[in-house]
Amino acid sequence: METFDQIEARAVANKGKSALEELLPVPICDTDLRELPDNRYLAEMTRNVFRSGFVWKIIEHKWQGFEEAFAGFNPKANAHRSDEQLEQLTQDTRIVRHAKKILSVRENASFVLEIAKEHGSFGNFVADWPGDDIIGLLKTLKARGNRLGGNTGFYFLRFVGKDTFILSEDVVKTLIEQGVVTKAPTSQRDLKATQEAFNQWRQESGRPLCQISRILAASQG
Repeated sequence: METFDQIEARAVANKGKSALEELLPVPICDTDLRELPDNRYLAEMTRNVFRSGFVWKIIEHKWQGFEEAFAGFNPKANAHRSDEQLEQLTQDTRIVRHAKKILSVRENASFVLEIAKEHGSFGNFVADWPGDDIIGLLKTLKARGNRLGGNTGFYFLRFVGKDTFILSEDVVKTLIEQGVVTKAPTSQRDLKATQEAFNQWRQESGRPLCQISRILAASQG
């Protein structure tokens, strides 16, 4: 692999130093992750599940309706919804009426409650997970949550503020160019190699994973 300085130099050449710095996200601290209420974690899961394969602007336009239809994403209220209540939501024009994604809210509410019982809160769980094993956290979200695999899980973590990389098309291109993987990483072997590469770049640069990810994408032009 090239050094991270070399990759960042291409990103600066493409975007300009000041413009690049303005693009870089900032993760929130562990204290803030812990203080974020469980209903906000469920809300962000839901937002990203519904965004997947859909026009994001439509979800944002309807978001207040989602908040109302799902009782402010109270985990207990949603975990105890009956099948009949979920069926009624498939006719609710306040939200996007996708039956399987509506069902995922109940499933993920139960997931949030289980994790909160084990760790004190969902925020504690997210904050305590080590940054050098984001792939392990994604694996847990996929296994125990509903529809939280792939980029949905990555975006969920990014938008709640957990420091994570995103496997966008441009990031994957850079990973391939650097010989980390030969295609978009989906196997556990390739995901492990991806995590190891990001860990190395973080050690070299002192930057958080989210900024490294954005710089890798910017290095593509």
